[in-house]
Amino acid sequence: MSASYGELLERTKAYGQEHLLRYYEELPRQAQSRLLEQVAALDFGRMARLFGKVGQPQELTGTMEPIRAVHWVDYSDAERGRFEEAGWELLRQGKVGALVVAGGQGSRLGHEGPKGTYDIGLPSGKSLFQLQAERLLRLSALSGRTVPWYIMTSPENHGATTGFFEEHGHFGYPKEHIFFFEQGVMPALDEHGRVLLAAKGEVSLAPSGNGEVFASMKHQGALADLKRRGVEWLFYYNVDNALIAIADPAFVGVAAHFNHPVATKVVEKAYPEEKVGILCRRNGRPAVVEYTDVPPELMYERDSRSRYVYGLGNISIHLFRTDFIEAHAETDLPYHAAHKKIRTLDSAGEPFTPQEPNAYKFERFIFDFFLLMEEMTVLRMDREREFAPVKNKEGADSPATARELVLALHQRWLLEAGVQPSRLEGREVEISPLDSYGGEGLTEDVLRKYGL
Repeated sequence: MSASYGELLERTKAYGQEHLLRYYEELPRQAQSRLLEQVAALDFGRMARLFGKVGQPQELTGTMEPIRAVHWVDYSDAERGRFEEAGWELLRQGKVGALVVAGGQGSRLGHEGPKGTYDIGLPSGKSLFQLQAERLLRLSALSGRTVPWYIMTSPENHGATTGFFEEHGHFGYPKEHIFFFEQGVMPALDEHGRVLLAAKGEVSLAPSGNGEVFASMKHQGALADLKRRGVEWLFYYNVDNALIAIADPAFVGVAAHFNHPVATKVVEKAYPEEKVGILCRRNGRPAVVEYTDVPPELMYERDSRSRYVYGLGNISIHLFRTDFIEAHAETDLPYHAAHKKIRTLDSAGEPFTPQEPNAYKFERFIFDFFLLMEEMTVLRMDREREFAPVKNKEGADSPATARELVLALHQRWLLEAGVQPSRLEGREVEISPLDSYGGEGLTEDVLRKYGL
C-alpha cells in the first residue's frame, strides 16, 4: 500500500526535505499521486549519508603500482592469427555480445538530441549510431552470426534514441537482436543536501553512472536475454568513440585466452596531463585512477625505455565475462559526487536554469568493478586505430579530430590494399563499414565503387 500524504509529510520533515511537498495542493489529483510515489521511493537516510561525504578529500591510500599490459604488436604473426581465429570462433558460436552506453546528450557539441545521433562530419553524413550498426552488421556477416546489441539509454534520451532507430529502420540491424534499456537514476541534491525538484510535481533524478549498467540490465531483462542467448563475453564501449572496433575478434581471442573475468584495451597516453584515467594496481588489485588523482611525482615517472610508468590510458573498451556480470550485477559499488548545473525551480516555483554548478549528482563508475578481482587482462593497442572520442565542440577530442582520425585510418587501409598513394592525393575517401570491418574485403570490385 502506498504511503499517504500525511505519512510522507512527516517523513520528509524528519530529514529536512518537506519542500518536496510544497506545491502538492496546487497539483491535479493524478500529478499528486505521481509525486507521492516518487517521494515514497526516496531513501532519505542514504541521501544524507552520501551528502555527508561531499567535499571530503579523495586521497589515494595504500599502494599504487604499474600493471602488466600485453601489447598487440609484440605478438608474432602466428600468435595474432591464433588469437583472431579464437575470437572468430566465439563469434561464430554466438558467444559474444555488444553493449554501448549511450545515455548522454549532445549538448556540449551544440547538438540537440542523444549523442549517438550526432554526425561528426564524414562525407557520408552518417551518425555515430549508424557507423556502429553497420560495423556490427559487417562483423555479423563475416562470422555468420548476428551479434546481439544492448543499448543503454537514459530516461532523458530513451524515447529520442528508440525513435531515431525506428525512423532509420534500425540501420538494417535485425530488431530482434537489439535490446534497449534505461540506466538507473539517483536524486540530485542542492548544496544544502536537499533533493531538487525538476517541476512542482516531479523530483529531479539524474543518471547514476555507467557503474550501474549491470544492475539495470538485470532489472530490465537484458541480463536474462544475454544468458538465454548463451553469450559468454560482453563487449562494453562508449557511444562517442568514432573508431570503435566493436567486439573485434583479436580482443575477444586475447580475453578468452587469459580468461580473466574482465579484459580491457588501453592506449599510451599522448602526454602525462592528458585527461584520461590510468590503468594501474591499487593495493594489489587492478584499478583506474582518475588523472586528477595521480600524484605529480608518479605522473611524470619514466621507465628504462623512457616510457611513462603510469601511461596506460583508459579508453573505456572492456570485455566482461557473463558469469562475472551475473555475480556482481548488484554489488554495492561506491558513489562519486559530481558538482553540476541542474535545472530546478527557484524560490517562487518558476523553472530555473543555473549558470554555475548548483547541485550534486551521484554516480557509480564501471571501472570500480575492477577492484573486485585479483587479475584482469590489459591489452595495449595503437591509439590511431582504436580511439577517436567526441567530447568537445572544438579542439582536442572534437568532431573534427575524430573525423580526421577515421579518414586517416581508411587511407591506411587503402594503402595496405595496394592503392597507389597518387590515387589518394587530394581526396577524402570514407569506406563504408558495410564494405570493410577492419581493412579486409577491399577487392578490385569494392575499390571500383570508390573510384579507385
